[in-house]
Parts: sequence; structure tokens; C-alpha cells
Amino acid sequence: MKIRVAVLGATGTVGQRFIQLLDGHPWFEVTALIGSERSAGRPYADVTRWMLDTPIPAAVRAMEILPEDAPLDTPLVFSALPSKTARPIEERLAAAGHVVCTNASDLRMDPDVPLLIPEVNPDHLELIAVQRRRRGWSGAIVANSNCTATGPTITLRPLHDAFGVTRLLLVSMQALSGAGYPGVPSYDLMENIIPFIGGEEPKVETEPQKMLGTLRDEAIEPAPFALSAHCNRVPVLEGHLECLSLAFARRPAQDELVAALRTFRALPQELNLPSAPPQPIIVRDEPDRPQPRRDRDAGRGMSTVVGRIRPCPILDYKLVCLSHNTIRGAAGGSVLNAELMYAQGMLNG
Repeated sequence: MKIRVAVLGATGTVGQRFIQLLDGHPWFEVTALIGSERSAGRPYADVTRWMLDTPIPAAVRAMEILPEDAPLDTPLVFSALPSKTARPIEERLAAAGHVVCTNASDLRMDPDVPLLIPEVNPDHLELIAVQRRRRGWSGAIVANSNCTATGPTITLRPLHDAFGVTRLLLVSMQALSGAGYPGVPSYDLMENIIPFIGGEEPKVETEPQKMLGTLRDEAIEPAPFALSAHCNRVPVLEGHLECLSLAFARRPAQDELVAALRTFRALPQELNLPSAPPQPIIVRDEPDRPQPRRDRDAGRGMSTVVGRIRPCPILDYKLVCLSHNTIRGAAGGSVLNAELMYAQGMLNG
């Protein structure tokens, strides 16, 4: 029997990705959709401006939208709620016994909340026991990272393990879909790049250290490297492209660095989780790759694509990485988190 699933914020862009990715899932079945007071009580297809290329799945077209305070009989909840409104709703659901996999930023940096990328820090799920004891609830909240931090953090995992990252400069070129719908006005983006995304750089400069940190004595010791980020919005629909310059405790030969990336596999690949890409990191050798339009769907949108690996005259090496922001960096990341929990016996039907 499949695990019953609810989607919070089901009509938004990330909520739509959840519904698309969960359609036909071998382990999970969407049985409840939660939306705003404006949408509640109406069929999903009637209130949703569907933005994806595939049609609305037949299983949810006529499903009635429930209000945010509705009681749920779903053990698992995927949250696409906007930040700054998610915390009280997600905490109420966790207190009622639900496992909430959230895309919102509200609880990511709470010390007892796993900020999870399954290839990077699966052991951080041990914080769930700490969270339940401290907060007195039987459910749990597990967060996935900021979409801009996801690709670089996956890229850093094998490099930090092998060579010890000490400093990192990151420049992002972030897709329009990261701003949601309707997002950035077209007049602002046509023939333009916006070198500011509110609240983004502090997230990118702190979340990777938590995810790459060490779980010790029921707390995360952040990875001790410095990270400086410049975040920019560019006129691309999907796919965050990011330029990284890195310094290491031990500078590797370039072929060592490439081999560490190319051979990286982790627990999701060992467990053959349904959403796990066979190659979490794909290295491209062409001088002009990765590119959002050509590479964002690699691994069904779940792989991070890395290219332009070369020496850096200021730090040690520089490279470019690409991650699909609404799949791997949002809904797909949360689904993979839930799959890991299911595979480890942490979800009850």
C-alpha cells in the first residue's frame, strides 16, 4: 500500500512540481491538496494556473482544495508554502504526528531540523529523534536547502571529503522560476540582469556549511570554510547556473579533482531510490557547458552538471555548476528526502 501524501501550497509553482513528480510514484500517492482560503472548496483544476509542460495529472484534477487548517489523514506532507508563513502551519502538523518535508526556509537553520540533501548528509536524519524529544511531538520536519545552494553543495561534497574546502567564491545566475509566479516583471528582466535577490545571499552563505557539517553530540558543527556569494536574477526560465572558485587544504591535481566529481556516488544511488539520479554529478568536458537549456534536465532534473574545470589564478580551481531549481532544488529534493526516510523505515503508512 502506498503512503498517503498531502501537498501544502498545491496551486503554486513548487506545489505543481510536487504534483507532477508524485504522479505515478511507486511509494507515495497524493490524497489531499491544501491551498489558500480563496481556493478552498473548489476543484484543483479550476483554481490552478498550471505552468508546467505536462498536463495536470488526472488523479488530482477534480480533487477539492482543503483549507490550511483542515485535519489530514496523510502521514507524509510536502510543503510548498511560502517562507514567513510556513512555520506555524508546519509545526502544527508535526505536532499532530505528520512528517513534513518542507521547501520553505523558515526552519532550515533551526539546530534540531535536518537540512537534508540525501547524497550529502543522510546521517543528519538522526536529528529527528532530537527534534521529537525537544519539541514533544511525534511528527517531524525535514527541510531541503535553498535552490541556489543545492547544486554547489552536492558539488562540494566529494571535493570537501577528498581535499578539504577552505574558501569559496560563488556567483549565481538564477532562473526566473525561482521567484515563483508571476515573479519578476518582464519590464525589469528584458535585456537585463538584476544583481540582487532579497535574502538570497545570506542563505547561500550559511546553508552549505550546515549540510556539510558534522553531527556530533546531537548538534551540527558547521563545516569551517568561508563562502562569499553574489546572487543575480537572469532571463532564463529554469536552471540555476553558478560559477565557483575554490581553495583547498590540499590542492589536488586537476585530474584528481575531476575524478572525485565523476566517480561520486552516495546512499541514494546505493538504495536505488526512485528519484535518485544514477549519476548525482555529471562532468561535461566541452568548453561551453553546462548550459541551462541543454543540461538542466540531466538525470530527470536531479543531477548536478559541472563543467569548465580549470585552475584559478587567485584560489586553486574554478568551475561552473548547473542545477534544476524547481526539481532538484525544490520539489524533487523534498521527494528524494522522503524516499530516503521511507527506505530507512522512518515513515508509517
